[in-house]
Amino acid sequence: MPYTNDLVPGDRATPVRRLNLPADDEAAFRSMIPQAVTGERDRPLAPPIGGPPHRRGAVLVLLYPVDGDWHLPLTVRTAALRRHSGEVSLPGGRYDESDGTLDQTALREAWEELGIVPAEVEIVGRLMPVWIPVSNFLILPVVGLATKPPTFTPASAEVAEVVEVSLQMLSLPTTRQLVHRIIRGVDCAVPCFVVAGHEVWGATAIILAQLLNRLHLQA
Repeated sequence: MPYTNDLVPGDRATPVRRLNLPADDEAAFRSMIPQAVTGERDRPLAPPIGGPPHRRGAVLVLLYPVDGDWHLPLTVRTAALRRHSGEVSLPGGRYDESDGTLDQTALREAWEELGIVPAEVEIVGRLMPVWIPVSNFLILPVVGLATKPPTFTPASAEVAEVVEVSLQMLSLPTTRQLVHRIIRGVDCAVPCFVVAGHEVWGATAIILAQLLNRLHLQA
């Protein structure tokens, strides 16, 4: 379905309703999984039963109004980080026992990384968890709404750049592209979103594809 701009900022009811309707999250998930050029890779969507205990985490997908459209913030990770340096991600991280819930994990991490005030975010839904096999992390995407754009104060040790992207931009067919990367020694065709000159792929791209699918804004 092409973008029709029927999600009007200020209209909270429509995105909330769509986020919580049944949707084919698995198809959206699989559409952004890298595939080996020489053949399909078997990519399980959840931690295997009987496997080692997985770690839990959460990311915040925050929607807020700008110039007649909903936007969300992505972060470019600094080159100094040990994992996923230079990649584009959503604010989030590992669950801490003091959080109590994964919703609180997402809010805490967004506050620590970008200075997003938790009290200004209304949690309105959750997407299908994304398992990252290489790190055995199971990430819960938590969707929130804000009534105005946040004032970002990025943590300089973690965030090199904040990239604000509109749902209109994400939903354009030209934004979704296929690139080639060597992943753990394997030549792969990698679906990605190209925004502000950055290639958004992997778990973050999977989450964004789910979001568009839930909101009926297919790219």
